[in-house]
Amino acid sequence: MALVPCQVLRAAILLSYCSILCNYKAIDMPAHQTYGGSWKFLTFIDLVIQAVFFGICVLTDLSSLLTKGNDSQEQERQLKKLISLRDWVMAVLAFPVGVFVVTMFWSIYVYDRELVYPKLLDNFIPAWLNHGMHTTVLPFVLIEMRTTHHQYPSRSCGLAAVCTFAVGYILWVCWIHHVTGVWVYPLLEHLSPGVKIIFFAAVTVIINIFYLVGEVLNNYIWDTQK
Repeated sequence: MALVPCQVLRAAILLSYCSILCNYKAIDMPAHQTYGGSWKFLTFIDLVIQAVFFGICVLTDLSSLLTKGNDSQEQERQLKKLISLRDWVMAVLAFPVGVFVVTMFWSIYVYDRELVYPKLLDNFIPAWLNHGMHTTVLPFVLIEMRTTHHQYPSRSCGLAAVCTFAVGYILWVCWIHHVTGVWVYPLLEHLSPGVKIIFFAAVTVIINIFYLVGEVLNNYIWDTQK
């Protein structure tokens, strides 16, 4: 028997994301007042994705509890839809985007933090909040994968959805630069147009690789191959 029921873990994780989002939005940073606001940062988008995902998880748990012992076929059908939505968000968004944000942020941070998280931000964002946005995402999503089996979509559909998200965000970043003349991430200022194209293509490939890693890890943990 688990020391802490997975339902309680999900509720606690959801509350932590709500706290992180509220504290982040309360920070009076100049970047929040410019075009695109917080939505131009993948970190913030990922926080919203994680909060929505764990919100769906908690809602699924509550619905499962309420329908337990109930013979209503309609309620069972609605619960299955909710479970399918939960699994799809986990496979296509929560895992690949979450792992991408954590790995890319800390990889670039270790190389040269000024390229992704200038030291100036330390005056606005406390260390605990930085880790809440860029560190705990990974263990949280791994805990969810370990405690609950998620049904992945077909590989072609899953990869197509991940590519759509990646390309959509890249186009959003390019549009912000077109409107404001400033790149969302300082790293992009140092890249030539040709290198930017290669960089964006590499980013799309990497996030697709993380999708495949999630699929393989899910199958390994739950032994669905057997």
